Amino acid sequence: MRTRRMSPVWSTRLIVLALVIVACGVVVFSNRLLTERFTERTRGAAEVRLALYSANLLSELQRNSIVPQLLARDPALIGALNSQDYTQSTARLLSFVDEIGAASLVLMDTEGRIVAATNRERLGENQRNQKSFVDALRSNITTFTVDERAEGGYSFTYSRRVEDSGLTIGVVSVGVDLAKLERSWAGIADAVMVLDSTGTAILSTEPRWRGRMEEEAVALQEPQTAIERALRSTPDWMALPIDAYLRGDGVMRQEVRVPFQGWRVVSFTTFQSVRERVNAILALEIMGFAILLAGLFWSLSRRSNLAARMFQRESAELRQLNVRLQREIAEREKVEKDLEVAEQTVAQTSKLAALGEMSAAVSHELNQPLAAMKTYLAGARLLISRDRPDEAVVAVQRIDSLIERMGAITKQLKSYARKGGDALQPVDVKDAVLSGLAMMEPQLRQRQVAISRILPDHPVMIYADRMRLEQVIINLLRNAVDATKTTAEPNIEILLAQGDVVRLSVRDNGTGIEDLDELFEPFYTTKQPGDGTGLGLAISSGIVSDFGGRLTARNAIKGGAVFEVELPILGTDIEAAE
Repeated sequence: MRTRRMSPVWSTRLIVLALVIVACGVVVFSNRLLTERFTERTRGAAEVRLALYSANLLSELQRNSIVPQLLARDPALIGALNSQDYTQSTARLLSFVDEIGAASLVLMDTEGRIVAATNRERLGENQRNQKSFVDALRSNITTFTVDERAEGGYSFTYSRRVEDSGLTIGVVSVGVDLAKLERSWAGIADAVMVLDSTGTAILSTEPRWRGRMEEEAVALQEPQTAIERALRSTPDWMALPIDAYLRGDGVMRQEVRVPFQGWRVVSFTTFQSVRERVNAILALEIMGFAILLAGLFWSLSRRSNLAARMFQRESAELRQLNVRLQREIAEREKVEKDLEVAEQTVAQTSKLAALGEMSAAVSHELNQPLAAMKTYLAGARLLISRDRPDEAVVAVQRIDSLIERMGAITKQLKSYARKGGDALQPVDVKDAVLSGLAMMEPQLRQRQVAISRILPDHPVMIYADRMRLEQVIINLLRNAVDATKTTAEPNIEILLAQGDVVRLSVRDNGTGIEDLDELFEPFYTTKQPGDGTGLGLAISSGIVSDFGGRLTARNAIKGGAVFEVELPILGTDIEAAE
């Protein structure tokens, strides 16, 4: 007897049918289980919130209940009622408002006339027929009344009569601000109402519920569409225990009793969060089954031609890889040729750049001594013409010292292109500053620049090269003089201080620095062509680095620029930066 084998088509159909049945069972079971679990969580959270609402309400009532008793014993208010002088009574009540936190404070005489109140607009009103006033006069304890306001809502008042020597002389009333609790409840998802002993809503997050019984308030519904009515008629599909409907949505009802005159707090919590969580998980489950079903169809439909497509894809990838390799080989050969040309160009450019930097540096550093020599020669010629040869000899000696200095400068200019290897020796920075000022004296006098200097009385010793240090100081002074060309009253401040390091500051009242990032770059200058090479600060920065220090610059708050040189003091271990 032969056994009939099931065809692949029927086997596939049975697998799909079984998968659909399993998916439906899982979705139904998950819906009921998750709905019950999330409902219990939501109910527990609602019970906690309701307990907090009740505790806050009771705390606010108890906190204000003691206030009338304290005010009824206040000597100032008793004296005002006896003397009928209420000029200071309102101010007295206002002084208590912020401390007590009450909505209002009112003082009435025995006729019910308001003689003092935190709300001055109520002064003179007659409360003779008000329940709070009448109950207070009839009782020797604090009374609590709930009155409906004309503008809507309710007012809550504690009242107590004021006695002096056994005689009633007035009534004090304290308004309790329960509306702030109502406002705080309005910011949550729950709908909350407070019911008095008669079941009337006196506080509610829904304004239209106030003054109504609970059943009447909940019955107030907006017009619903046919879809909404259909959803309300089939709540069992979601397995939710619907207690009531608000705005067309099912809610759960929670109630707690407040130990105060039979009050109750009722909250209505929507199932929206429950529905969202359950629907999200159900959607994931359905999506998972749909993906599984789609994967099954894809696997069955692709099995036959998978091998052929794989070979085609590998062949196409190999062809693309071969083309890409040939392109990369051609690009590499081209890059190697370009690299050879670039190396030759860079070598030639480096030679020209080094030659240009050296010639520009020589021109920049010799410009100042030449200008000083020109001034001294003019002065010597004038002294000789006036038959003052002794003073002319002094000028010639200065010119001779400048010539020696120019020789030293040309020798030291190599420090810019290569770190100097000259031995450092102890140098007095104070003497170097004075020498630099003497060097710049003719130019300073010609420009009428005011010099303010603060130098210590004792020597300030560092390890450095005297000529190169003076070179840095002269460059900073010259830049300061150039920066104050457009200033009406040019001024340069020099400050030398010694602490952990030696700090030399040169400040001017010029136009300041436009680009601090490129300030110390070679050939960067803001001067007109012919006035500077842009190497002064770059050379100075290199010299200071050779001494183990640093040169910085910034713009002053009140205008101008500040250059600071920091150098290690004598005795500090110095390692010149290579």
